[in-house]
Amino acid sequence: MNSPTIAADTLKRPFPDALASALRARFGDRFSTAAAVRDHHGRDESPFPPTPPDAVVFAHSTDEVADAVRLCREHRVPIIAYGVGSSLEGHLLAVRGGVSIDLSQMNRVLAVQPEDLTATVQAGVTRVQLNDELKGTGFFFPIDPGANASLGGMAATRASGTNAVRYGTMRENVLALTVVTADGKVIRTAGRAKKSSAGYDLTRLFVGSEGTLGIVTEVTVKLYPIPEAMSAAVVNFPSLASAIDAVIQIIQIGMPIARCEYVCDRSIRAINAHSHTTLREAHTLFFEFHGSEKSVQEQAELAQQITREHGGEDFEWATRPEDRSRLWTARHNVYFAGLQVRPGARAITTDTCVPISRLSDSITGARRILDTASFPTLIVGHVGDGNFHSMLLIDPDDPAEMAEAERLNDEIVRLALSMDGTCTGEHGVGLHKMGFLEEEAGEDAIELMRRIKRALDPDDILNPGKIFRLQ
Repeated sequence: MNSPTIAADTLKRPFPDALASALRARFGDRFSTAAAVRDHHGRDESPFPPTPPDAVVFAHSTDEVADAVRLCREHRVPIIAYGVGSSLEGHLLAVRGGVSIDLSQMNRVLAVQPEDLTATVQAGVTRVQLNDELKGTGFFFPIDPGANASLGGMAATRASGTNAVRYGTMRENVLALTVVTADGKVIRTAGRAKKSSAGYDLTRLFVGSEGTLGIVTEVTVKLYPIPEAMSAAVVNFPSLASAIDAVIQIIQIGMPIARCEYVCDRSIRAINAHSHTTLREAHTLFFEFHGSEKSVQEQAELAQQITREHGGEDFEWATRPEDRSRLWTARHNVYFAGLQVRPGARAITTDTCVPISRLSDSITGARRILDTASFPTLIVGHVGDGNFHSMLLIDPDDPAEMAEAERLNDEIVRLALSMDGTCTGEHGVGLHKMGFLEEEAGEDAIELMRRIKRALDPDDILNPGKIFRLQ
């Protein structure tokens, strides 16, 4: 079982005074060993306890990141890249101590090329910041994981979110990266051409590597024209199964919906309490349609017809921008709404993903598993691409609840794996899902990953102890 505890790491070493002096000389007051700063950089949204680094460096440029990496490498001290701290699987925790390199002040939009539908940003730029910068250009960046995450962190974890069913994930939307390698060299993985057959695909190697192969400092992403028309809709269902069956039919006929989100009746109740909405407390699908006025109308009418065939009712439209924004803001806030269901609770979340034909079996199976829990549980999901999240609200001071949650989490993940699915559709592996990755990928594939890691980071200083066990 993947228990959310962190064992003492025998590889952790005392922080070298010589390295502290060198970093202080290079970065001045942007180098810190203050307890409050370290504690902030040693926690995320995972169920793990805070695990602070020995020091924090605030970088302003790729060259500064490279300098910090070279200094740390000389002393074989671990390095953890830090964006905004929204990780859910313990990616940021300094399990072997070391230096957290905070990239949040690397927040410049370097170039927007609307004629090529691309933009290049520093790693600390958030998705909201980029879209604010794009206002007035007629383009937008669609990847929306819910949290206002940094683009560097989103690339590192191969993030996706509500728009993935139409626009894909970070894997499909990153054209090129600037990366600082473990030896402090700076590489550019590709140009801005839409396609290339030149050499190994280094961009895809680093996308999803969770900071274990290099530190992403700049990201070139695809942009999309803002659709001529957008419309959102909400529809209620008498049961979980009927809602998911409607989704499966909509996806299998090839309807190009932009968003398709399932929210369980318990989550709707939490949303109403948190966001002061008046949504009907039932199993609910949230849709969004993008395209021309005519195509949006056709998509919506067909979706309404299909949902009615599966018992859907109260099909409500939201065409005005402010109404759509209010609707999706409520959906995005479901995590925080869920935490208010049980004040003081900590959430353990899953994010399994299965082939769309197995979605009903996977999500209804997860609901049966969660119905045995002794604490509140919620389900929401990006069901248009077979991905959903279970949220288990536990007392973090109760070891019995923690163990029960991990047992239920294991059952849900193994159910997805039995259906040719994955243990993580978008959160990444981090610390929490290392055991599941071993089951999913198999020993030979894990050993190949180890060989890549050893080749690019022979001293194991880049975010060590994450994704898989190197030893």
